[in-house]
Amino acid sequence: MLSVKRVWSMLLSLLLILSLVAGCAAQEEGSVNLMSPKKPQGIKYPVDVKDQTGRIVKIEKEPQRIISLIPSNTEIVFALGLGDRVVGVTDNDDYPAEVKSLPKVGGLTVNVEQVVALKPDLVLANTANDPATIRNLEKLGLNVLVLDGKNVKEVYRAISIVGVATNRAREADEMVADMQEKIRRVFAKTAHLPKEEKVKVWIELDPMLFTCGEDSFMNELVKLAGGENVAAGMKGWPQVSAEQVIKWNPDVILNTWGGDKQILTRKGWETVSAVKNKRVYNLDPDLTSRPGPRIPEAVEQIAAFLYPEQTAGEK
Repeated sequence: MLSVKRVWSMLLSLLLILSLVAGCAAQEEGSVNLMSPKKPQGIKYPVDVKDQTGRIVKIEKEPQRIISLIPSNTEIVFALGLGDRVVGVTDNDDYPAEVKSLPKVGGLTVNVEQVVALKPDLVLANTANDPATIRNLEKLGLNVLVLDGKNVKEVYRAISIVGVATNRAREADEMVADMQEKIRRVFAKTAHLPKEEKVKVWIELDPMLFTCGEDSFMNELVKLAGGENVAAGMKGWPQVSAEQVIKWNPDVILNTWGGDKQILTRKGWETVSAVKNKRVYNLDPDLTSRPGPRIPEAVEQIAAFLYPEQTAGEK
């Protein structure tokens, strides 16, 4: 017979699933209703689009030459079927494979002259880009939309913004709905578990023991995959002592620097549950750090490491 505590846990988990799906679809009000299904005839230009910094950008006509200043934006554009309109990306872009042959406009530092030379009618930037660079591009008369997928809900909004700006609103809606459904299926497999039964996870960003706090994108992915981040009581990307990690005694260690072998042989960590049971895994850093269309794949990968039995065969 189920205990009262267990019943409450299951009910709360159900509510969380419902709120996740509903909440992620909710959009802010603006000059354009970004998630409206009533766009069968396409966007009528000119159109005012509010980006994720609150700026209103007037797009005079459907963009034909797009430059992306960060890999996550590039992945969004290609996923919307606009790869043939991308005329420039950054040195850090590697997905999909087609981007490797496209002109490059710099890496962390964007070459403004190169951007202008490519004659874009839409530039997709990110809050991680240098604000001065964005201002310079605007002063030169370029349309610049700034995206900021700091969490899953905002990734959905970023996709919708690009969809409206490029006359792919319907495709953006469909993509978001598909992403939500894939994540919901993974989340539902472990949502019934009470907190004390969920897998405790240590996220290791590098061998200096920097990790992810509760306000990080990676923390959200781990939660959606059914895990409990042992550093969830911290903020940002803190550096933690080895003693603290050993005290937390995580069940699973996820690292983004390919250090599984080093972690398994790390001196003093022999008593850590994840090390004893050889549950130390390398994450695909691009998949789990880029706030774009491949988020469901990242959640699926993490869930497969945390709960291999429950998620077997999940696609």
